[in-house]
Amino acid sequence: MTAVDDRPEAKTAEIGRARRRKEDQRLITGRTKWTDNIQLTGMLHLAMVRSPLAHATISNIDTEAARSAPGVIAVFTGEDIADIQGVNITAWPLSAEQKTPDHLPMPLERVSHAGEIVAVVAARTAAAARDAAELVDVDYDELPAVLDLKEAATDAVLAHPSLGTNKSAFWQLDSKEGGTGEDVDEAIAKAREGGIVIEREYRQQRLIPAFMEPRSTVVDPTGEQVTMWSATQVPHILRFCIAATTGLPESKIRVIAPDVGGGFGGKLQSTPEEFVTLAVARKLGRPCKYTETRSESMVSAHHGRDQWQKLTLCAEKDGTVTGLKVELLADLGAYAALVGGGVPVLGAWMFNSIYKFPAYRFNTTNYYTNKTWVDAYRGAGRPEATYAIERLMDELAAEVGVDPLEIREKNWITHDEFPFTTVAGMTYDSGNYEAATARAKELFGYDELRAEQRQRRESGDPVQLGIGVSTFTEMCGLAPSRVLGSLNYGAGGWESASIRMLATGTVEVVTGTSPHGQGHETAWSQIVADRLGVPFENVEVLHGDTQIAPKGMDSYGSRSLVVGGEALVLAADRVIEKAKPFAAHLLEANADDLEFRDGRFSVRGTDKGIGLTDIALATFAGHNLPDGAEPSLDADATFDPVNFSFPHGTHLCAMEVDTETGATKMRKYVCVDDIGVIINPLIVEGQVHGGLVQGIAQALWEGAEYDEQGTLVSGSFVDYTLPTSADTISFITDHTTSPATSNSLGTKGVGEAGTIASTPAVVNAIVDALRPRGINDITMPCTPERVWTAIQSAGSNQSEPTPTEVQPHFEAGSGNQDDPGSATEGAGQ
Repeated sequence: MTAVDDRPEAKTAEIGRARRRKEDQRLITGRTKWTDNIQLTGMLHLAMVRSPLAHATISNIDTEAARSAPGVIAVFTGEDIADIQGVNITAWPLSAEQKTPDHLPMPLERVSHAGEIVAVVAARTAAAARDAAELVDVDYDELPAVLDLKEAATDAVLAHPSLGTNKSAFWQLDSKEGGTGEDVDEAIAKAREGGIVIEREYRQQRLIPAFMEPRSTVVDPTGEQVTMWSATQVPHILRFCIAATTGLPESKIRVIAPDVGGGFGGKLQSTPEEFVTLAVARKLGRPCKYTETRSESMVSAHHGRDQWQKLTLCAEKDGTVTGLKVELLADLGAYAALVGGGVPVLGAWMFNSIYKFPAYRFNTTNYYTNKTWVDAYRGAGRPEATYAIERLMDELAAEVGVDPLEIREKNWITHDEFPFTTVAGMTYDSGNYEAATARAKELFGYDELRAEQRQRRESGDPVQLGIGVSTFTEMCGLAPSRVLGSLNYGAGGWESASIRMLATGTVEVVTGTSPHGQGHETAWSQIVADRLGVPFENVEVLHGDTQIAPKGMDSYGSRSLVVGGEALVLAADRVIEKAKPFAAHLLEANADDLEFRDGRFSVRGTDKGIGLTDIALATFAGHNLPDGAEPSLDADATFDPVNFSFPHGTHLCAMEVDTETGATKMRKYVCVDDIGVIINPLIVEGQVHGGLVQGIAQALWEGAEYDEQGTLVSGSFVDYTLPTSADTISFITDHTTSPATSNSLGTKGVGEAGTIASTPAVVNAIVDALRPRGINDITMPCTPERVWTAIQSAGSNQSEPTPTEVQPHFEAGSGNQDDPGSATEGAGQ
């Protein structure tokens, strides 16, 4: 560890301790209850009938054969549940002008993507339901489908004819108009006359979250409340969506997220399947369960990314950046998902990254296509931004003729400039890019690998070595509420926590965050144990049940620790404050003479004292309390931060590229992240490793592909290439520490950092290996075929790109400033 905080490191009992996760005992032994494990008396099983077509009207649905099948109780179409099925809402409309098609859980007349539900079978067993679903006969009248994002921008074919356009919304952030920077068009024009202008177009391919546990929903409509168990990241938000659209009172809805096997944003929804299961259970008055198959998950659970990015960077001759212009085309798929329209906007403040751009403009135009809808996927907007700017900084380094790290150091915010307000208007509160980079170079053996690279190039080795750099920052801890409100986001960013001091000396913690693999039960226990001075083992964390934890904003956007963790601290401090007068009374002392340390109140200057758990027992008994005192130490707290938090780091990757076959092999990977104060190093290590693999997978292997009819051809793990442990190497990880100032713990968040930083590091390494051949981009995923094709296409061209103005990847004049929708029309790779 390299400490860069001037303050002495705090020595505490729990914070910073690498404890094994409490929850792992039940998870790895299979002694937990996933949603699919839940069994209720009289429960029926559901199977969904899904459209094989990307765009079609429904002319007839014949359910007679399915209704007559063995074990079948009922078959429903959209018409049958139209009055109670609700609607999938969008919580983030970008503007009042946004066009948003209705997204019914089960459409009545028309399907807009392959995999959309058109009927549902309820049967006594899951097998009977699946068999009967095959007997439902649906007649479709196929319609033209728009499947290409750039074609969608032309409106030649409409994903939703009733809208009259495929354009959903346009959104812009301009530093000149916002008062945070200069005019970017003027900066580019000036650079064309005597500086450097680099124009590039990058493709962010469509990805599938591919969580371990498929989505599952169980609904019990019997009793006073409707209870839904769901493999969801957002039980509180899901309850709100159900109440807001089905007519059920929110007080009559209980949503429980039991142990959830991964999400990565992919379970951040109110899904059609949840609404349909709820509607069928209400119609039949019986508990119902639906669990998707893996192929259903891949075709109908929301996807991520899917953007075209056109960027223009300008700089002085020496490489000092002067402006950045970003124009995005974002594919929403068939519908505006819960926060899908806002995902590109989350990158708006991150394209400028750690660099001091004087001028900046960001545009995004969102379009509909007849593909599966798109929403947040690990990183949500920030990986897309980091990829683009880190690829561009390598291009600038090549143009200037300096090392990629040198061009970054020339332009980044130095540690003595914090807090720093960026050209995008964000105030970065703390950081030290120099320290993280120096440590990463040391662990990587940067100079030695550069020397080996030169030797391989000089000897003409068919296996070339490339070194990739990614110096990144991200905004995490999705909040504060006022900022989200200014962006038209439909919810707040606060988080809630409660602490219950039980008479037996144990502590119950109720949190509004809803974990799905992050280790909240362990880390939250450490925070509370440390603050209250009680044993770690005596803290129980309750979560994911809207009846037990009635207030919360759930888990996504690396917000759980930096927002939910601080709510815990506030609640713990209130427990201590409530306990002080009880302690003074029991010790027959003045409250002002008491001090609290290590779980115990003491009278200054004496050996008199009493433990917090003893006070809890005395309060429970109520035999000897101050007059008028309420017999409770329990406390609630809600925290709404004043700013985001900004983790950062330096990632270095060495890739070997076989120029004869296109095969790539990772040689070494080092990352040094600054995520502020670390609560549990062991959990952090797991988060970083998992994040690295997901980002590397985008660079090398993963991509959701459709055929010309709109069929997902990468709809199984045979065709959608997820990496295994055999495909990766041992990473070298470390961290520096510059505590966040937006919360008392000093934490910054880590859940998405590895994914955000690793993708450009890998692609930069591959391009670095091939740059002497004139290659400056390879479209992800960088498969051997694509790498080989790029090498063959480069032919004998061994020159670097033309100096002063690097040639673009799009046709000259293709960007129309007056028409954001045509920003990348005609662009080619």
